Amino acid sequence: MRFPLRLNYDLATYIISNKINKIEKYPLVLMLEPTHLCNLACSGCGRIREYADTIQEMMSLEECLHSVDECPAPVVTITGGEPFLYPQIHELVAEVLHRGKHIYFCTNGILLEKALEVMTPHPNFTLNIHVDGLEDTHDRILERKGAFKTALSAIAKAKEKGFRVCTNTTIFKETDLVEIEMLFSRLEELGVDGLLVAPGFGYEAVGEKLFLERREIEKKFIDVYEMSKKHRFFSTPMYLRFLKGEKKLECTPWGNPTRNPRGWKAPCYLITDTHYPTFAEMMAQTDWEKYGVGKDLRCAQCMMHCGFEPTVVNEIGKSWKDMLEMMIWNMT
Repeated sequence: MRFPLRLNYDLATYIISNKINKIEKYPLVLMLEPTHLCNLACSGCGRIREYADTIQEMMSLEECLHSVDECPAPVVTITGGEPFLYPQIHELVAEVLHRGKHIYFCTNGILLEKALEVMTPHPNFTLNIHVDGLEDTHDRILERKGAFKTALSAIAKAKEKGFRVCTNTTIFKETDLVEIEMLFSRLEELGVDGLLVAPGFGYEAVGEKLFLERREIEKKFIDVYEMSKKHRFFSTPMYLRFLKGEKKLECTPWGNPTRNPRGWKAPCYLITDTHYPTFAEMMAQTDWEKYGVGKDLRCAQCMMHCGFEPTVVNEIGKSWKDMLEMMIWNMT
């Protein structure tokens, strides 16, 4: 199977329970950002710019765990910033796993190899390492010489130790897709379990003209979709068909709620209008109908996975064709 049996079971039972109880809006993945500190200044990163004035702030371990308890999502993505810069990161991981949650741990890989010396594989734990191209491209985007070699060395060590590892690749305006396919082949040779891929989102705080507009995304992802037939993508086929313009999907902004040192970020992982002190207030007080393509200009070019992969989950049951496609994809 493409995903662990336990993850499939926990997600399925959680979704079915919400459907039975007629709960329309529910989260699937909690995006937990205990710190926005980072050891890089990547081109295209909105976080270190958006939160420049508060970048030294961190959530306490108690705040992190309370947020995990507040939000019923079965999956927690620990991200940032660079989460290995959070002083209590290993305690946080252990406590979240103790609660029976599934973790996707997002890192640039710079500090990973050293961290692996004190980390232990767990069936509910997946390392998610950001890799945006082969050596020259990756190092240029991350603005750090040697970042690519460091990341690949850490991936190799993680696989040797028995960790489940996936990678996350952002497709920008100037991304060479031939290079990306070469990258995917190389990552699979290292034993990477899966590949996540998504178009870059044009943050307001980022001035660089790196980002794709919707028509450009659709054009590039025709080729990316063909890659998914040869490589082990974790990005779902329905989402990829949406990216290449074949399928229409509406955004589900509450599907991946974000908690960071400022509070619960609304309306979504990418756009900030306000921060709420509690998850319940964020869900109840956000005017969700204001957001999405055709409603808010900031949403016009967005096709990011954090808003549209949750929609895929809600759409699966509406079509036998889509359901069959997802079942075959997940089983192969």
